[in-house]
Amino acid sequence: MATRLFALLRSLFFATLFVSLWTWFVPRWMARGRPLHLELAPLNVALMIIGGAIMVLCVFEFAWTGRGTPMPLDPPRKLVVKGLYRWVRNPMYVGMGTFLAGEALALPLIMRDMLILAGVLFVAVNVFILAYEEPVLRRQFGDEYRRYCANVRRWIPRLTPWTAA
Repeated sequence: MATRLFALLRSLFFATLFVSLWTWFVPRWMARGRPLHLELAPLNVALMIIGGAIMVLCVFEFAWTGRGTPMPLDPPRKLVVKGLYRWVRNPMYVGMGTFLAGEALALPLIMRDMLILAGVLFVAVNVFILAYEEPVLRRQFGDEYRRYCANVRRWIPRLTPWTAA
């Protein structure tokens, strides 16, 4: 129990830093000192709530089940195939992209820049996943990870949750 709680604290710390960077500091840097005014509409709010909820659930699973964090220097010690990971392999990235899309729509002053950023991040995340993350997971978790990859797609969710059994 103490191991899980410590992993949860580490995950919350790193996730807060990461999310703050992309949702607070980068938009203000893009605004170049101009005041940002949030224009909240149902679609913007829904995207940010859904994206944020997905990220929170994923961070919790990484800590509680995997006993690690989303930070590559402190990754989960166990393969996480529970929760949203039963539907899609990268729900945390999906959540972040969903949140950023909602934030872009809510910040009309920098909407174009934010949407370009989201596209660039999508490409960068794909390169990171293919070149680093998946090879590391294959080495670390072997056949268990290969079986998971064979049954759960990288970006397109399954219609029914996968079970390892």
